[in-house]
Amino acid sequence: MPRSPIVKILKSESSPGVVHVSGWVRTKRDSKAFSFIEINDGSCLANLQIVADSTLEGYEEAVIPLTTGASVEVTGKVVESQGKGQRWEMQAESVRMLGSADEDFPLQKKGHSMEFLRSIAHLRPRSNLFGAVFRVRSRMAFAVHQFFQDRGFVNVHTPVITASDCEGAGEMFRVVTMEGEEVRLGDDEFFGKPSYLTVSGQLEGETFASALSSIYTFGPTFRAENSHTSRHASEFWMIEPEMAFCDLAGDMDMAEAMIKYLVTDALEHCAEDLAFFDKFVDKGLIQRLEFVRDRSFERVTYTDAVKLLEQSGENFEFPVSYGQNLQSEHERYLTETHFKCPTTVYDYPIEIKPFYMRRNDDGKTAAAMDLLVPGIGEIVGGSQREERLDVLRKNLKEHQLSEEDYYWYVDLRRYGSVPHAGFGLGFERLLMFVTGVANIRDVIPFPRTPGSAEF
Repeated sequence: MPRSPIVKILKSESSPGVVHVSGWVRTKRDSKAFSFIEINDGSCLANLQIVADSTLEGYEEAVIPLTTGASVEVTGKVVESQGKGQRWEMQAESVRMLGSADEDFPLQKKGHSMEFLRSIAHLRPRSNLFGAVFRVRSRMAFAVHQFFQDRGFVNVHTPVITASDCEGAGEMFRVVTMEGEEVRLGDDEFFGKPSYLTVSGQLEGETFASALSSIYTFGPTFRAENSHTSRHASEFWMIEPEMAFCDLAGDMDMAEAMIKYLVTDALEHCAEDLAFFDKFVDKGLIQRLEFVRDRSFERVTYTDAVKLLEQSGENFEFPVSYGQNLQSEHERYLTETHFKCPTTVYDYPIEIKPFYMRRNDDGKTAAAMDLLVPGIGEIVGGSQREERLDVLRKNLKEHQLSEEDYYWYVDLRRYGSVPHAGFGLGFERLLMFVTGVANIRDVIPFPRTPGSAEF
């Protein structure tokens, strides 16, 4: 008999009869006549209660030794529960312990700090919180692909190892080879030139958008930024669509539509887990997600946004001034206090934007945009790309980048250049927004941060 996922049993409209389940013990209560065993197989938040009668064959050997964390295999009949809190329970006909758990199993039934759970990242998915986080992560990854596939986008796998610095910040991990304890560099570079872990698949994505019109990438990216904030990690995943024949307005339309789609999908398909987050992690989460789903997005230029912030009367930790990047507190003020809705800020000063962003006709601003949401701030960043050969060459020179190194990127402007645009969505930032979990380390299975590469 194949194993039945617990989620299917608990959501069944009628008793599924005799089933075969497997999972890990969350709790067990013994009495003289029977034992109550709560098991969970990770398919949903709720546990399935197993009632094992003391007359069951092998009861002493299979049931009595069970402790929290042990794995079991159970066959029995699903019946209406006599207790509160669940519709169905299972009357065991056979119980077999698959793997025992030592008494020092760290996930006992009590509260645990996030810091402690990070130290046992190999076990934390068994907790209620992290089981819910990673089920939502899985669903959101599926929804990302569904959103783009339904709109005719082509998924492209861009390189993890690259010789180009897309962001121009220089905060990259260099790829080297070793000879014993010595690092091989210079003429002995493995790839013949300095190479790095990618910070973005955008530039390579543009090459495919120049042939397939609408593409998206979804893969790991890396930043060697020595930041210890709750919003930064050294390894994270990025979603980066690129669209040929598209301007900044179309770029903003697509980004806003994607956020609404993903939020709607989470509310529809992750209701149980979101209710858990709303109760125990971030009260008001569901209301905020519904707010984003139902409200129109506001749009404001960077120049006007700075004026609003300067006139707000707020005592910001970071002073507001034209020509500086907006901080999270500024972004949240715009969405939570001033506009009271998700907001897209666009047309940023060229001085604070990378070489590939299209210069506007005013000569002062770039056709760039950031989509801001309540509770997080920036969740999407994008731009119309510079499609004009002469302007791109000028931008490369101003950013002290070699045209020779970017010859292939320049070629796209020589052979049938078209207006095109794209954006990047940090997948973990999305998950923080959807779950209400405040630290990026807690929405990544195995976080990589400065000074930490455990597991």
